[in-house]
Amino acid sequence: MTYKVNGSCPDDGLLAQKLLLKGCEPLPSRRCRPAAQPDYEEPYPLPTSLWTTPPNSSVVWSAYTCKDYSCLINRYRTQKGFDDCKDCFDLEGREKTSWAAKQSNGGGGEGLDFTTDEVLATKKAGTIRIGLDIGGGVATFAVRMTERNITIVTTSMNLNGPFNNFIASRGIVPLYISISQRLPLFDNTLDIVHSMHVLSNWIPTTLLHFLMFDIYRVLRPGGLFWLDHFFCVGKQLEEVYGPLVESIGFNKLKWTVGRKLDRGPELREMYLSALLEKPLKNSW
Repeated sequence: MTYKVNGSCPDDGLLAQKLLLKGCEPLPSRRCRPAAQPDYEEPYPLPTSLWTTPPNSSVVWSAYTCKDYSCLINRYRTQKGFDDCKDCFDLEGREKTSWAAKQSNGGGGEGLDFTTDEVLATKKAGTIRIGLDIGGGVATFAVRMTERNITIVTTSMNLNGPFNNFIASRGIVPLYISISQRLPLFDNTLDIVHSMHVLSNWIPTTLLHFLMFDIYRVLRPGGLFWLDHFFCVGKQLEEVYGPLVESIGFNKLKWTVGRKLDRGPELREMYLSALLEKPLKNSW
């Protein structure tokens, strides 16, 4: 990652992300100008930007398989294999109803889909004001909250797609950190933390335990942790993850378990959706 001081930075975003994912956080500051599109266009104004695909000129595409947003929007139809959040960039697809209405889970998952209004109704009106979405895809959760005058910062990596650029173009603040980094927020400050799919059984148990306690740390007393579609296998929920979550000290407001059937029932995968509250009194 060498460069000329006062010059242009190398186009090495892919290398930087590999270092972040291996725990090299935070990366050191540099004295150079980052790569940018020469024909950059101003973003759409709010609220239009919340539900409009940004111009291609808002992204440096060299690190990604797709080279424009049209490719990203259609990749779940045209590309085989796995990509993170493969259909997220299609704002006319399932993003259109996410957290606004109950979703179909293909059986076995009824009740797992809490809506934003359902969650906000558990607290006094106006007391959920600021929060964080961990691994928030293209920030549709934050957009839903923005429409309700709630400010949500969204963490995301750029896993074969310009997630951070897309989030920013929608008018949401992106935070480019991995789950292994301590949250760069002060203790007892946030009203709500949300995470969907990212916090699941692929994370080493000890790291997950650290992360859960870090979420507890940044939430204010009375704050909400919305654990959305946590997935695991078979008895892991009862034997490992249920006790792990309960050890943190949250109050349970909602706790719903259902089968995860999208990859077939033979895998015995389970979902947990939970709404947890940091105690208002004696949270320490």
